[in-house]
Amino acid sequence: MSKTKTTYFCQNCGAQSGKWIGRCPSCNEWNTYAEEIVQKDTKNSRLQVFSTNKNSKNESNKPVLLQDVGLQDFPRIPVPGKELSRVLGGGIVPGSLILFGGEPGIGKSTLMLQLALRLKNLRILYVSGEESEQQIKMRAERIGITTNSCFILQETNTQNIFQKIAETEPQLVIIDSIQTLYTSYIDSSPGSVSQVRECAAELLRFAKETNTPVFMIGHITKEGSLAGPKVLEHMVDTVLQFEGDRNHVYRLLRATKNRFGNTNEMGIYEMQGEGLKEVLNPSEILVTNRENATSGVSIAATMEGNRPMMIETQALVSSAAYGMPQRSSTGFDLRRLSMLLAVLEKRCGFKLGIKDVFINIAGGIRVEDPGIDLALVCAILSSNEDLPIKQNVCFAAEVGLTGEIRPVNRIEQRISEAEKLGFEKIFISSFNLKGLNTKNHKIEIASFFRIEEVFANLFG
Repeated sequence: MSKTKTTYFCQNCGAQSGKWIGRCPSCNEWNTYAEEIVQKDTKNSRLQVFSTNKNSKNESNKPVLLQDVGLQDFPRIPVPGKELSRVLGGGIVPGSLILFGGEPGIGKSTLMLQLALRLKNLRILYVSGEESEQQIKMRAERIGITTNSCFILQETNTQNIFQKIAETEPQLVIIDSIQTLYTSYIDSSPGSVSQVRECAAELLRFAKETNTPVFMIGHITKEGSLAGPKVLEHMVDTVLQFEGDRNHVYRLLRATKNRFGNTNEMGIYEMQGEGLKEVLNPSEILVTNRENATSGVSIAATMEGNRPMMIETQALVSSAAYGMPQRSSTGFDLRRLSMLLAVLEKRCGFKLGIKDVFINIAGGIRVEDPGIDLALVCAILSSNEDLPIKQNVCFAAEVGLTGEIRPVNRIEQRISEAEKLGFEKIFISSFNLKGLNTKNHKIEIASFFRIEEVFANLFG
């Protein structure tokens, strides 16, 4: 007879306690501890169904000297489409465990189903714990892709899932979603901290022992973080975040953790009636074509990983109607906006402390690159003075606390992207001129040291 133990888990961060406490000492949240029954199984009582695979490693590991370790070349599984392949680092690594999170209705299941239907050379098992087989069939018909190698399994018990895996022997497994799975060895409801952690541990062991990649779709809490214990993100090899504004058709795919690639890469998709379509040239859709120049609008040359993009920054400066000035930012860090306004007030003499300032990054995307600072500052000054910026001008520079124009990385790629899209002039930092061959570019490169020089050049 196995021994049963009652434990309290924080439903926010996964911290464990032997008794109920009001405030979690780990995340400082109140009333988040819930009682869960953890049933300790007896030794060798679990049926490791996946251990029957030929590639399974049943022998115990022995310590090996680092210089004696042999490297094995595991070729990545090519992914159809450039966006997902770029974010993953060049394809799917065999035996990797990938956590794919996003808000409800953002398109997680659609993107994973598209991946399963397009990988026609692999045997894929799509495990659904939320939707019926008929619902998945309807989505597949709407996408319009047919395949003979994708199996659908409607199941939430991990023991039954591993039995079906042993029968079908898939080369890729997709779990939709990890919060709906449960294992009979943990006596708690699906979605609880202990269930999510144990199910993920079983899938991790399966992926590593059988060398089969596994995608796990995860839910998002109201704070925007992945639901479940934080240890879930530590266990997996890659954490993908699917984000976007529901009022816009564009979706952004980012890698917040990637053991096999760069975490700075980003993929852009467009939500359409027949599914998610890749956006190969985001600069053309993120920059609005206007007949007449408008004040408060500027174009920034930014970088997302190794990918240059041109984005449109919009600013609105008006008199504070209710005494207390408002600061609002969409797609940009509000604290950095406050810093830029303080620089303009203190170092450059622009009186913006008594005015409302609103910032928006067009297209519904969020940018964290400090290289758009100069574009935002010029958009704010343009709106404040009600003087439009020419449409064939763009910016690529960071603004320091002393009002200086600081250099940014990959300046040549930013200049080349601006030149390719037809811009005639780009404002950069004078420090970026070191090692830059301006003769290779037809676009006019204007370099400055301080914000006042940029303002004088733009508006006279």
